[in-house]
Amino acid sequence: MTAALYVLAVSAIIASFIKSKEKTVLALKKAWKAFENILPQFLSILIFIGVMLAILTPEQISRLLGEESGWFGVLLAALIGSITLIPAFVAFPLAAALLKSGAGYMQIAAFVSTLMMVGIVTLPVEIGYFGRKAALIRNAAAFCFSMVVALVMGAVL
Repeated sequence: MTAALYVLAVSAIIASFIKSKEKTVLALKKAWKAFENILPQFLSILIFIGVMLAILTPEQISRLLGEESGWFGVLLAALIGSITLIPAFVAFPLAAALLKSGAGYMQIAAFVSTLMMVGIVTLPVEIGYFGRKAALIRNAAAFCFSMVVALVMGAVL
């Protein structure tokens, strides 16, 4: 499947290049700039994740975020997800690694859903755009919904 996507991407670039060399070169330059902008953040997150997975043993992860951690683990995962600013393309592989290391499905569901929906770090920006009341209500509702997601995932899986 991955090889097919690479073939498709290369084919699309070739077709674009044939149609308009200038526009294709411009698009590739913009893509490279976007890659350069995200690379430092991406690398720092990967280093952080690697260090944390190296420091924490699977037993520790299981104790803190495993099924036996119960609602304490769910709340801990939700709090970590709420204050962490990780892009989705890093969050999902991290969640898979945590599951392999002994984390529970409810805890990972809480972590990923709060990571995507709750933004403690970005709250000042959100308050600037939407106002204090709307930003706080949205984040509180997202946190509560994440708890519902964790409960449903725990019941289903």
